[in-house]
Amino acid sequence: MGPSWGSTGTRGRGETLRINGRARLVRDAPYFDDMVVQGHRPILAMEVAIDTIFFHCAKAFLRSRLWKPETWRPDVLPSFACLVKEVTPTVTETLAELESYYSPENYEKILYQTR
Repeated sequence: MGPSWGSTGTRGRGETLRINGRARLVRDAPYFDDMVVQGHRPILAMEVAIDTIFFHCAKAFLRSRLWKPETWRPDVLPSFACLVKEVTPTVTETLAELESYYSPENYEKILYQTR
């Protein structure tokens, strides 16, 4: 297994499941056939070898109001399209084209399409 990996989160619940381990990406595995959605078989998966798994009490998340979308301010961050344009030198699309491609309306339309 590869580099260290950690995750927290159980959206919609106060308590949080925390997982620490080592992760690796796999291009094919026997379980891919069981993961087909609307005729699309995964092309990549992340396997995690778990070192520790535990629950974290809800206090910090309640104080931060992390799970309350009305407190989020996504406008203070650059858009995903802007980030893609900045960190991917091979991208040739304009920012406007990327914004259109990554828009929620377009993502709904292309959810199960392959590029």
